[in-house]
Amino acid sequence: MKRIGIIGAGAWGTALAMTAHRAGCDVVIQAREPDVVAAINERHENTPFLPGVALDPAIRATADATEAAVGTDALLLVVPAQFLRAAIGGLKDHLSGGVPVVICAKGIEQGSHALMSEVVEDVLPGTPVSVLSGPTFAAEVAAGLPAAVTLASNDMDMAARLSDALGNPRFRAYWSDDLIGAQIGGAVKNVLAIGCGIVEGRGLGDNARAALITRGLAEIVRLGHAKGAKAETLMGLSGIGDLVLTCNAMQSRNFSLGYGLGQGQTLGDILGARSSVAEGVSSASSVTELAQGLNVDMPICKAVDAILNHGADIDTTIEDLLSRPVAEETGGAA
Repeated sequence: MKRIGIIGAGAWGTALAMTAHRAGCDVVIQAREPDVVAAINERHENTPFLPGVALDPAIRATADATEAAVGTDALLLVVPAQFLRAAIGGLKDHLSGGVPVVICAKGIEQGSHALMSEVVEDVLPGTPVSVLSGPTFAAEVAAGLPAAVTLASNDMDMAARLSDALGNPRFRAYWSDDLIGAQIGGAVKNVLAIGCGIVEGRGLGDNARAALITRGLAEIVRLGHAKGAKAETLMGLSGIGDLVLTCNAMQSRNFSLGYGLGQGQTLGDILGARSSVAEGVSSASSVTELAQGLNVDMPICKAVDAILNHGADIDTTIEDLLSRPVAEETGGAA
């Protein structure tokens, strides 16, 4: 694999472009915004989304998704989860047979409650699908700081080839055959990170955040089990690894959004001041609705959804959670 196409030139897509280039690949990255294309091609910096990080001039940007897809050996999909279906809708006739797509978005589609792999299988039937997920902040990956991720595929040979193509000593891609587990952890942790940010913003302490992370992990495991995920995947990089990172750092867009809510800011004001997407806002409703459809108890995610999307009062919601009956820890109740 020598030519890598990337759909989506946000901070994470740009960081992955740098990673693939460091691994010796020819990289073409597609951006929807003309100013991003110009910044990458002319100034060799993604000024709107990853400012201050110099890009190698060999990394080329285009506004045309088909240009990024045609002739590639692998195509990375790094658009926000709720836009994935639209972003790949025109690519069906432009991908060579057998070329894998690698899903790098973390979320569950609203309305359909589909995992990102299910969206790709619906829009691009027959296309080999892999998932890249794990505890990563784009700025650190772009800077070449050490990171490790899960690279999941139904074809372990394909996973190994993708790991060789994208990986290097500072970006370690561990193989997995659990596509579902790699996606469940990444989607739900964004919702939980907003909850942890609220806890921090409200000054409820480190004990409360640790409890929320741990009981939130129980919710991830329950939903993963209902969807057919492997428990060991949820205890790995794309599960607990991503959860711990995202729930403990202001670098996290979801944690910082929750912190703002906990401090008394409105969701509209927080989102209005941002150019980047906090996936947990959209995923809160889809995760909660998916869980309800599968009869899975996820009270923390439900509480975050109530605050974000149904006008629930933060303090009342917190008290309601704390008033839930206590049960055996391994019994499933949060």
